Amino acid sequence: MGAFHAYDIRGVYNVDFDRNTAYKVGYFLPELLATDKVLVGRDCRVSSDEIHDYLIKGLTDAGADVYDLGLSTTPMVYFGTANYGFKASVQITASHNPAEYNGMKVSRENALPVGYDNGLGQIKEWIESGRDCPVSEKKGVVHPMDIHKDYLEFLLKYKKDISSLKIAMDVSNGMASLYVKELFGDAPEYIYDTLDGRFPNHEPNPLIPANVADLKELVKNTRADIGVIYDGDADRVMFVDENGRFISPDLMIAVLGHYFLQERGEKGIVLQDIRSSKAVGEYLAPMGAEMRTWKVGRAFAAHKLRELDGVYGGELAGHYYFRDFFYSDSGLLASILILNVVAEMKQNGVSLSQLIGRIEKYQNSGEINFRIEDKKGAMDAIRDYFMNGEQSTAYMDFDGYRVEFPQWWFNIRPSNTEPYLRFICEASSKELLDEKVSAVRKILSEQFGAK
Repeated sequence: MGAFHAYDIRGVYNVDFDRNTAYKVGYFLPELLATDKVLVGRDCRVSSDEIHDYLIKGLTDAGADVYDLGLSTTPMVYFGTANYGFKASVQITASHNPAEYNGMKVSRENALPVGYDNGLGQIKEWIESGRDCPVSEKKGVVHPMDIHKDYLEFLLKYKKDISSLKIAMDVSNGMASLYVKELFGDAPEYIYDTLDGRFPNHEPNPLIPANVADLKELVKNTRADIGVIYDGDADRVMFVDENGRFISPDLMIAVLGHYFLQERGEKGIVLQDIRSSKAVGEYLAPMGAEMRTWKVGRAFAAHKLRELDGVYGGELAGHYYFRDFFYSDSGLLASILILNVVAEMKQNGVSLSQLIGRIEKYQNSGEINFRIEDKKGAMDAIRDYFMNGEQSTAYMDFDGYRVEFPQWWFNIRPSNTEPYLRFICEASSKELLDEKVSAVRKILSEQFGAK
């Protein structure tokens, strides 16, 4: 049962979980969320059809009616959940993971995420205890449901004239293929724009540099103004500038400020994750943003944005959350809004690299992964080493530790999904950054056997 994580159910299919798990998740979900109607969508992975069949069998055996969206992006399921008043939904997907993985993202009313602490842990406990699954006297019914047009209309409301832009777009053979050509037409240079759950061209994870290499080449070869790349289920999107340089996704939180804070005049809370650059808040403050920092992951971010009634938010992993979108994330909506901003900047003679140059003020290590058994001990050792040597200006301890100093900061946190301790550092100079990263590597390797 190693597939149950903080945010979702996910793992290698038929290793970490199987069709019986899918059946039991389906069977117990109506009870967990007190509903007899469940919305279901799925991605194009090879194993998704089987998981879909067993999930639905579990749901209907429990007496719940299923409203089946068929092939869907994950944000499309969020839209369907909130827009049509469902109290429960499941998207079958492993998001950005390789083809052999699969999983389920569960949402409750208003498309709020169900994570381990608020539901998935309970289902896991029921499964592991061997709880019976008697078939209901009145089995549920499956209703096909098509919301493609409604979701497309919702997205198109935000699209402005971007005809001045030359766009390169890598769809990663993932679920964004359902919509990109209806949204952006034939003008962009597309690659890997057909659904293929084997992901034959590259894994659908844009955070891995090798997976963005083809897009970078496309940008340079076509002299595009911007490159856009989606992950497997289209809840995330990332960008490449006109020079073929990958843009750290947290910096795009600052770019979105031009739409929400400047153009719409919405002053208020903007949410970032604990790994985000200090430059984001510094750039947005003059626009009227009140920056808040919170834990990594949709299970935490969507709840927090709703709780704060924030305008929007984003993460280093390329998720962007919008009050306009039920406090949920959508890669397609984020790309529309960012393309709008970049098109307007171009009209004013500002390229994407120049815009990012105005935002990016610090040297950043990017996220560095260390394989360590004693994660808590290692985190404490790093925190204590630096806090004993220098006076901190800010301290956060809700997702690992983020400690800020006058000229630099770091975050060290355990991965929720992988056996890693993750470290990220940002400093005012390359020399200072190298010094701090080197010190961390030395402590973790010598004291904790980090690999």
